[in-house]
Amino acid sequence: MANSAQARKRARQAEDARQRNAGQRTMMRTYVKKIVNAIAAGNKDGAAEAYKVAIPVLDRMADKGLIHKNKAARHKSRLNAQIKAL
Repeated sequence: MANSAQARKRARQAEDARQRNAGQRTMMRTYVKKIVNAIAAGNKDGAAEAYKVAIPVLDRMADKGLIHKNKAARHKSRLNAQIKAL
């Protein structure tokens, strides 16, 4: 356990950030999952619509540092390729 006041404060801040990041990460994964499910169902229009909604979310998470910018780019590229292949 943290001994100094500074360390206790940092522990509190780290826990707050961890919980906030967990919620953001879950939300991001849900948006991606909607696209994947639409692709699996063969619903090109639904997948394209879900893709349009998810792109700003992925970019925002990359800007916040929740995921790496290259990971966001990789997800966008692969999902878009799968949608075009339908």
